[in-house]
Amino acid sequence: MRMTDLSQGAISQYWQSMKTNENGLVPVITTDEVSNGVLMMAWMNEEAFTKTLETKQVTYFSRSRQKIWIKGEQSGNTQELVELRIDCDADTVLIRVKQKGPACHTGDKTCFDGVVVWAAK
Repeated sequence: MRMTDLSQGAISQYWQSMKTNENGLVPVITTDEVSNGVLMMAWMNEEAFTKTLETKQVTYFSRSRQKIWIKGEQSGNTQELVELRIDCDADTVLIRVKQKGPACHTGDKTCFDGVVVWAAK
């Protein structure tokens, strides 16, 4: 199913259905549209959720800076929204993106290129 632009009222209704944490945030899992691999995990507040759906440029809430940020606004490594889903508990967002450049601030393609703690052989 292909969605068209949502009205402000529809976006607001979707956000109101979300179960946020005590800081008004929901976790976001970001995946690559081509590989379906996990690129990163971040957070959204209502403003970031709304801007993402309005502009189709993925916007997150930075807990360390206490402000919203458009992914790639400084680095150029942008994320264009392809799909946004809400999980069955309405407490997590899953997004698929068209990633330009690396997703991780370290320069890696994904934030999950780090230490493997355990893996089945």
